[in-house]
Amino acid sequence: MLNKRVVVITGGASGIGEATARLFAEKGDQVVIADVNEEAGVALAAELQGLFIKTNVADYEQVEQLIQHTIDEFGSIDVMFNNAGIGRLTPVLDQTLQDYHDVISINQHGVAYGIIAAGNAMRKLETRGVIINTASVFGYLASPGTFAYHATKGAVIMMTKSAALELAPYGIRVVGVAPGVVDTPILDGYRQSGKVEAMGAKVMGNTLTKPADIANIVYLLSLPESAAVNGSIVMADDGYASFK
Repeated sequence: MLNKRVVVITGGASGIGEATARLFAEKGDQVVIADVNEEAGVALAAELQGLFIKTNVADYEQVEQLIQHTIDEFGSIDVMFNNAGIGRLTPVLDQTLQDYHDVISINQHGVAYGIIAAGNAMRKLETRGVIINTASVFGYLASPGTFAYHATKGAVIMMTKSAALELAPYGIRVVGVAPGVVDTPILDGYRQSGKVEAMGAKVMGNTLTKPADIANIVYLLSLPESAAVNGSIVMADDGYASFK
């Protein structure tokens, strides 16, 4: 049986992050939920007997404070799940620069900041920790209206590989999970445009993936039994990328 671990989850108040927080808490780990949605985050943390820390992952100082607050409270950090992300469904020539920078700042810089801040803390504490990043099938496949999102997820894939190479000497694993079409608020733009049902039909299960299914993969990747998985992106897309 695993000892109780300290797990930090960004974007932890909803979607994949919420499902993952619930699973780790159910398994007996100490969960730290980081999100900009204070109301939802506080409620979830209270339900799971975890800790909520309001965090904008686009701000490195806030991410650094998240990690330090976690260590001050619990003495360690064992798992960092860099999951926070947003999407804007806009054709490339119609998107505003603000939309572009918002997506890049959260999805790409937020993951980079999480890797750096958690990696530094784990190295200092000599923790053989795990950093898990949310990539996407859209880091591999193009889709209309998601120019910035594609850029960020491609970056997450390569940041995962690069960080894994550099952090391996410290006993820190860095891995990624690549969901396909998951039933979360990030698909709201597709729902509003009437495209979400068609997206669900493009996976082998013929329906949207549930956040809990992705949470299961994240949990498995965090375990010592997954020690041979390092620098890899695990496809959790129900075949979305396999038969196009």
